[in-house]
Amino acid sequence: MAALITGHNERLERDSHKDDGLDNTTRLDTFLREVSRRAFVVARLATHDEDEAMDIVQDAMFKLVQKYAGSPHGEWGALFHTILHSRINDWHRRQKVRNRWRVFFSTNEEEDSAPEDQVAQTQFLEPERQLLQDEMSVLMQEAVGQLPLRQQQALLLRAWEGYDIAETANIMKCSAGSVKTHYSRAIHSLREKLGDH
Repeated sequence: MAALITGHNERLERDSHKDDGLDNTTRLDTFLREVSRRAFVVARLATHDEDEAMDIVQDAMFKLVQKYAGSPHGEWGALFHTILHSRINDWHRRQKVRNRWRVFFSTNEEEDSAPEDQVAQTQFLEPERQLLQDEMSVLMQEAVGQLPLRQQQALLLRAWEGYDIAETANIMKCSAGSVKTHYSRAIHSLREKLGDH
């Protein structure tokens, strides 16, 4: 009888761990769905490029799933934003290097191309562009997009994502004083640019 009870309890314990795994997977899927739109807006503001922004967000999501799926679900937000902002910083560093090489190896081939080839298609808005317009007014988007990267990060993490100063400092990998400074400068700059809007 004791062996039967022990075997039954072990089976229940295994089944409950399966449910925990399934529940954790469901929670992670829900978390990623909820955070993806806002993360795309953050990356788009930082890169000014929708394709690059989508790549950064997907990479951050993949890294979260790969490295931290087993972490407590209450920690996913801070972990994801740490990864996202790290990827954005990496992208900016790579852009600086690429721009240096472009200047060094630049040719006059661009001057030979037709002007109409350099104009973006704007007749129909892409879904991501429409999403951005729904999320933020065009003026606000432009003003935030013109902020220096660290000010953007502090503003979006504090005001939009709702992290406190200590969490924001941890995500941005800087001191709490730096977060306060970046955030204050971002707010001051936005007030100057937007005025009464």
